[in-house]
Amino acid sequence: MSHEPLAELVRDGMVEGVHHGSLIVLGPDGGTLFAAGDPDAPMYPRSTAKPLQATAMARLGLRLSPAGFAIAAASHSGEPMHLEAVTAVLGGRSADALGNPADFPYDPVERDHWIATGRAPSRLAQNCSGKHAAMLATCELNGWALEGYLDPAHPLQRAIAATVEDLTAHPIERVAVDGCGAPLFATTLRGLATAVSKIATAAPGTPEHLVAEGIRRHPELVGGSRRDVTAVMRAVPGLIAKDGFEAVQVAALPDGTAIALKIADGGDRARYPVLAAALRLCGADVPPGPGNLRFTGKLTVGSPR
Repeated sequence: MSHEPLAELVRDGMVEGVHHGSLIVLGPDGGTLFAAGDPDAPMYPRSTAKPLQATAMARLGLRLSPAGFAIAAASHSGEPMHLEAVTAVLGGRSADALGNPADFPYDPVERDHWIATGRAPSRLAQNCSGKHAAMLATCELNGWALEGYLDPAHPLQRAIAATVEDLTAHPIERVAVDGCGAPLFATTLRGLATAVSKIATAAPGTPEHLVAEGIRRHPELVGGSRRDVTAVMRAVPGLIAKDGFEAVQVAALPDGTAIALKIADGGDRARYPVLAAALRLCGADVPPGPGNLRFTGKLTVGSPR
């Protein structure tokens, strides 16, 4: 990707560090409002793909509570509320059936508590367990084998891939393995923004709307009580947002205005300040983030689709 400088770390008036990246903001009609870097280059969406994966499962007939769809689209912090939500989606299935690796909670406070009290890593506590629980439920619903559900050739993963291509309006560039063991479908930032816009504006009763409604109603499950992705959704009415490892971020306003960004070095400290700046360009009132990080992107305005 041909990234550009997006954020600077400033100390006492002098630039101490620079984060490069790419960004795109699409308007409700799908046209480009702002762009920087190379939003049409292939990239791995990491966990920002989870709302798309959850939509695919809803299209396959999965019906969960709003909290269930929120945790299915989550990279949760491993707090008690998250473990309870995952357990509800499991619906009596053993956590041992989950294909994601065992881990400590993502939230540092929860992680320290687990270690201090001698608790071992668990599949339930790992941040992707909600998605995996939903995958098991979808397989069972459709009569598909639970064994091998993470294989890209499994019917579940083939259906998810088809939905990702449909939502992004872009062919999958490459298939890799995400950190949780699930297939990871490469796309573009433009494709991601297109997809979250469709989810955010879906009509009530549609599979896309079920996912969007879950995210809007339960932002605390999508991230956690100490996570910026939860805080920004609480600050902007109707916003859906999802963060991902390697500093990827998507967000969409209720009118379909959508943002997708990637910080080149994977530095998470620059991800939220760039998101906040993009949201302010769209008219949203959000906190700017750490005071010594400033958005410096040289945006192309109204670049062609």
